[in-house]
Amino acid sequence: MTKRVFVAIDLPEPTRHLLADHDPKIRGVRWTETAQMHLTLGFFGDVPEAVDLVLREKLSGIEFGAFFLPIAGIGTFPPKGPPKIIWIGVGQAHPHLFQIHKRVQEAALAAGLEPDLRPWHPHITIARCRDVSAQSLRKFLQSNAELDAGMIRVDTFHLYSSKLTPAGPIHTRELSVPAK
Repeated sequence: MTKRVFVAIDLPEPTRHLLADHDPKIRGVRWTETAQMHLTLGFFGDVPEAVDLVLREKLSGIEFGAFFLPIAGIGTFPPKGPPKIIWIGVGQAHPHLFQIHKRVQEAALAAGLEPDLRPWHPHITIARCRDVSAQSLRKFLQSNAELDAGMIRVDTFHLYSSKLTPAGPIHTRELSVPAK
């Protein structure tokens, strides 16, 4: 048996609702359900049960101090051409965030998972786009260029399993790792 797993930081409810209120209601843009909004620290895909148990043990051993993270700035992936993702940023190269990301990647490696060697661009996916032109999003992106959703306190991260369904993914919290 395998589980599709990822590690993420949750957003507080007020921040999720603030982001949800920015839905431009543009055809082809599917806004992320508020309950699904999170900051991914590591996505590991389908993981065998034995590896999942080791990953839990390694993640539980991560020590970090609580910190504040600014939620601001908006953009798309890819940055040029037809957008696939609309995201909000999370602090420019925030050192505490990058430290947790590094430790999560090290835990995954120690559990026997392949590391993701691509550069990490921390963000919160707020919408997915299908057949949407960059032109149709231009006004929305310009009017929200300075979007500032405030600061969040990061004092826990979580291991989630994710089940894909036709209605969208269902995320189940499997483990929580609090700040020390």
